[in-house]
Amino acid sequence: MLLVNGEQVVNKRWHSSDHGLAIERLPAKESFKSKAYSAIKEAITNMNIYGSEEPLLLDERDISERLGASRTPIREAVAMLEQEGLLRAVPRRGILVVRRTKAEIIEMIEAWAALESMAARLAAQRASDEAIAELRIYFREFDLSRIERDRCDEYSSANIAFHQALIRLSGSTLLAAMTENLFLHVRAIRHRTIFEMDRAQRSAADHLEIIEALEARDMDRAERLVRDHTLRLARHVENHVDLD
Repeated sequence: MLLVNGEQVVNKRWHSSDHGLAIERLPAKESFKSKAYSAIKEAITNMNIYGSEEPLLLDERDISERLGASRTPIREAVAMLEQEGLLRAVPRRGILVVRRTKAEIIEMIEAWAALESMAARLAAQRASDEAIAELRIYFREFDLSRIERDRCDEYSSANIAFHQALIRLSGSTLLAAMTENLFLHVRAIRHRTIFEMDRAQRSAADHLEIIEALEARDMDRAERLVRDHTLRLARHVENHVDLD
């Protein structure tokens, strides 16, 4: 029994005996769907989706075989990713990885700049000295005065990991959630452009300045540096990248 507005109401889903909600065990297919969703989303995130103009098509049967799962949870996972705008099922062709237009990418980067700059401000306020110091680890294997082209993929991965870590240092799960779906496209465009027009060198210098501002607990400077750093990417895409 529950008491609502002074009256006793029967709640059939509440078990007073175990002080918990009555909830049914998830069926096995639900578990497979969740695992398929996570695996496919991670694979898409790691793709270089703007590296070529050719359509990126996924095959349902191939995914099923690779994951060792039936095609039903694959279809359910794909439907979830369609709702998030990451995939689109194309009749008689397959599953298309969705690319964004140039205007959409610029909007995404600008949104990321707003969220990440706030993350930097919170990190300067909240993160431990040890956690901030760990940001330097991402770049310790590189000569930041001269990023070599043959280490393009390595530096790009370190660059992306740095930005993900900065979001986490904010301590805000909401900020992390809000940047999750932006991340796929922002990551891909960062990877594509990192070695254009000496952007890697400028990126390395920016990262060091950001870390120094965080170490100094200078919230205003950390916020400004991160925002300006990301908005430079937006301007580079606007002026030099052909996506449409």
